Amino acid sequence: MPSHKELLVNKINKKKARIAVIGLGYVGLPLAVEFAKTGFSVFGIDINKEKIDMLKKGVSYVQDIPSSTLKGVIKNRFLQVSQDYKNLTDVDIIIVSVPTPLTKTREPDISYIIDASKKIKDNFRKGQLVILESTTYPGTTSEILLPLFSKKGLKAGEDFFLAFSPERVDPGNKKFRTSNIPKIVGGITKNCTYLAKLTYGKIIGNVIGVSNSTVAETAKLLENTFRAVNIALINEFALMCDRLKINVWEVIEAAKTKPFGFMPFYPGPGLGGHCLPIDPLYLTWKSRMHGFEPRLIELASQINSCMPTYVANKVIGMLNAKKKRPIKGANILVVGVSYKKDVSDVRESPAIEIIDMLLSKQAKVSYHDPYVLSLSLERKCLRSVKLTKQNISRNDCVIIVTDHTKIDYDFLLENARLIFDTRNVYDNLSNPKIFKV
Repeated sequence: MPSHKELLVNKINKKKARIAVIGLGYVGLPLAVEFAKTGFSVFGIDINKEKIDMLKKGVSYVQDIPSSTLKGVIKNRFLQVSQDYKNLTDVDIIIVSVPTPLTKTREPDISYIIDASKKIKDNFRKGQLVILESTTYPGTTSEILLPLFSKKGLKAGEDFFLAFSPERVDPGNKKFRTSNIPKIVGGITKNCTYLAKLTYGKIIGNVIGVSNSTVAETAKLLENTFRAVNIALINEFALMCDRLKINVWEVIEAAKTKPFGFMPFYPGPGLGGHCLPIDPLYLTWKSRMHGFEPRLIELASQINSCMPTYVANKVIGMLNAKKKRPIKGANILVVGVSYKKDVSDVRESPAIEIIDMLLSKQAKVSYHDPYVLSLSLERKCLRSVKLTKQNISRNDCVIIVTDHTKIDYDFLLENARLIFDTRNVYDNLSNPKIFKV
């Protein structure tokens, strides 16, 4: 009789393996659609009823997945969606891509992973492959998931298969999508790694296996910690250049002419999105559990976290110095509130903190963002205003927080009184209206 591994290999190679994707957000939905487009039967699960209702109608809420593409795989039933976990007994491969936020005390919150894993266990059977994609601290797969699935007396690598494969989604990126971003996989055993590689190899051109799940988990954290630390370095460099009255943007342009030993990073109003502000803290938390204090990473987080305050204080000082205008009662227009250009995601966006700070100083704040029509804040709810001549000129200052491509920056400059440009939109342009990080 063929082993569970042999049976699963046969199903994967013939595209007869049924795949479940738990968590249909910006990671899970593109993955589910990619498998469905390739001809696999995919079952998507999400606890959000509103999302499930939209998907059933073929309406995409993820910017990188056109509704036309979604409708195709929904209509031909290669992708079916539900809130119900009971159908997991009928699938062969289960991929978990649920959120991993921080708690209020800025510690890892893996409650979504644990909840999803418990529901998987309740509907678990022999021969299944479970792959965790949610970013988490090193050891989660082996220390939390493995004991959970082993409780039924099943042996990893023989009776069931378990692996970790970090997501590498870059929302809004037109060049790199799910299918052409190299994929790392690390299993609990060699069989687990092999099956995970085989699965992803059906939709991704380059799949790299590592020795175990903990290495794969740590690789993801290194990728994002590398970026966070280097952004912190350039943010601190920008603060220093501000004191020295040196144009940091010109310094970066000069430095990046070196063809080796230098990689340009750019300052900004702060870090946003799910990954960069959060992932390094998963690593520092785990390190402390083992008696090691990661000082550089912690310091980088502190530097990046202070940037929204720096921006708000610079605007306050600029209004006082240039317009003799107190921040109380001042009209401020924030341009761009999503965490990065050309996306609608506002998670951890520095714009939210900047707006909240200005509102706390009793400024009158409005915003424009072509991707974010409304914004719920601690103090009030705002709606995006149009960039008309009147809406721009009535403000004492415009702050460019997110440099969306769709915005007419020449029109903005023509009608604004003052502009604080945190993204160097007006590169090499000398104008008394413009002030930069």
